[in-house]
Amino acid sequence: MAGWVALQPEHTRRRRSGPSTHNGRVKITPVDPDRVEPSVGAVLRAQAKRWGAPLLNHRLYARCPTIFRAVRGMWAGIDASGLIDAGLKAMVNRRVAMLNGCPF
Repeated sequence: MAGWVALQPEHTRRRRSGPSTHNGRVKITPVDPDRVEPSVGAVLRAQAKRWGAPLLNHRLYARCPTIFRAVRGMWAGIDASGLIDAGLKAMVNRRVAMLNGCPF
């Protein structure tokens, strides 16, 4: 897509109103947990109760409630399938957290 934008005449290009960048990384503002639809807010409050704060990735998914519900559904399906051992899932979560610089 980026190549397509470059081929457009200068006067027809639209300025992107998407996320800002910071040090070469995309920075997306997470939602305020108190300003989301009730079903999303209930999940974020439960996370805050369990871990002290809502999980950042869920605050990002919550920007679009349909994506939020889809991601939650994916994890529920993985859990319900029983195909991934709980210990393996915990190790993968910790490894991903370490790679992301998150103090899991």
